Amino acid sequence: MDFLKKQAKVEDEIFTFQISDKTTKSVTDFYREKPFPHYNKKDNKASLLHSGDSNFLAKIFKQFVGFNKNILEIGCGTGQLSIYFAIGSNNRIVGLDPTKESLKIASRFTKENKIKNVRFVNADLFDNVLKDSFFDFIWCNGVLHHTKDPYEAFKLSVKYLKKDGYILVGLYNKIGRIRTNIRKLIFKIFGKKMILKIDPILRKNKIKADDQIDAWIRDQYIHPVESTHTFDEVLNWFKRNDIDFINSIPSTNFDDYKKNFFQKSGKGNFFSRIFTQLSMIFNSYGDDGGLFVFIGKKNV
Repeated sequence: MDFLKKQAKVEDEIFTFQISDKTTKSVTDFYREKPFPHYNKKDNKASLLHSGDSNFLAKIFKQFVGFNKNILEIGCGTGQLSIYFAIGSNNRIVGLDPTKESLKIASRFTKENKIKNVRFVNADLFDNVLKDSFFDFIWCNGVLHHTKDPYEAFKLSVKYLKKDGYILVGLYNKIGRIRTNIRKLIFKIFGKKMILKIDPILRKNKIKADDQIDAWIRDQYIHPVESTHTFDEVLNWFKRNDIDFINSIPSTNFDDYKKNFFQKSGKGNFFSRIFTQLSMIFNSYGDDGGLFVFIGKKNV
C-alpha cells in the first residue's frame, strides 16, 4: 500500500518521521507519559473486536465502509480503532499519530495477533506526509482540537480523501463542554478525589481500571492543547473545502433525523443548531466532554 509521498524511516515496523513542531511535541510529551487509549493485559483480537462492536458509531462506520477500501485514522493513539477496523476485513488501514510510544504499543499488538492489514505512521499531521486523494474513508475523532490550528489540520485531512470519500470529524463543542470546563476549575482546586465523585463517566463506573481512569482524567482535565468549536464553524469548514454535510451526532435538525449516520440529513437552521448545542450541557453529550461528530462527503 503506497500511501506515503515522503521517504520515511521504518522503526519497529512504524513509518517514522521527525517531529519538530513545539506544539505537537507538547502533545506527544503528554501522551508519552500515559498512552491513550489504554490496553488491558488480557486484550487480544477477540476482546478488541468485542470492544469495537460495543461502540455504536465505530460499528456502524465499519459496516458502512464495506470491503477493499483504504481507511485513514488520524490521531490513532495506541491504535485500537485502527486495529478494530482491520479485523475481519480486507480493508487497508493506516493509523497516523505523532506519539511513537503509543504506536509501538499498537504495532506490538498487531504482531502478537497476526493482523497484517494495518500500518502505522509516526508523523505530525502538519508535515503532510501522506498521498493526496488516496483514502476512501477518514476517521478523525477527538483529535483536531488538540492541534495548533484545527482548521488547517482539517484542510490537510481533506486533501487525503478521494472524491466521493467520507470523513468523520469529532470535536469539542464550545457550548457543550461548559460542564467539563467548570470541572477543570474544581480539579485544579480539589484534585483527583473530587473529580472521581463529580465526573459523570467516572461516577457511573463506565471506566474501571486505574490506568484508564488516570488516562481519562489527564485527557479531559489537564491536556496542554485544547480548543472548542461550534456547529456553524465546522459547517463553514465543510463548505470552504467542498465537503457535503451528511449527518451529525447530535443531530443539527429536528425534522430530518436519520439513525443511519451515513444517510444524508438536513443541517437544520441556526436556531435548531444553537438549541442542540445548549442541550448538550444537560444531556449525555455533556457527560462525555461535549464531543460532537460531523460526517461529510467530498465533492471534488
